[in-house]
Amino acid sequence: MQLRILLIDSDDARAEALKEKLAQAGFAEVLHAREGANLVEAVENTKPDLVIVDMASPDRDTLEDVRAVSADKPVVMFADSDDIGFAEEAIAAGVCSYNLSGVALRDVKPIMASAIALFRRYRHVEAELVAAKTLLEERRAIERAKAILMKHRKMTEPEAYRWLQKKAMDENRKLAQVVAQFVREHEIEAAPKAGEKRS
Repeated sequence: MQLRILLIDSDDARAEALKEKLAQAGFAEVLHAREGANLVEAVENTKPDLVIVDMASPDRDTLEDVRAVSADKPVVMFADSDDIGFAEEAIAAGVCSYNLSGVALRDVKPIMASAIALFRRYRHVEAELVAAKTLLEERRAIERAKAILMKHRKMTEPEAYRWLQKKAMDENRKLAQVVAQFVREHEIEAAPKAGEKRS
């Protein structure tokens, strides 16, 4: 597994020890940035496959930096603290794998591999949720468009749906786009009338 890794650590000696372990485990390139550096900037500049944060003690400021990059990159954290509360906060911030410092060399590769696999799974689930939400919104818009046609043009439900489909085909556009525009235009037209009734 050849990875480009960004290592964040304020302790140079500890960073070198971990870099050595990673090199022995066969990782391609390990770049070191000191803890406290702008993590978002460092990730943008180095474009790593994985970010490792190695710290001696819990630091909640670092978690804010992690939160800013964890949507785009898998993050592994090593810490000297076995504080369960902090570990939970780290996971909530997007850390894929929280480990105590001083792991054995044989454990390094599985930790990295599982963090990347977990990150990919999160991304896949998030993409599915976005797709499901989009589909639900599109269905609601279609139902709204059909209701407008049934009320104002006295169409049956199947007629209203066929009308929307034909409009989409005639305009060579997706049904969702046509429906969204149709509902939007209807609401714009209906707005002044609603205002007139109130006055």
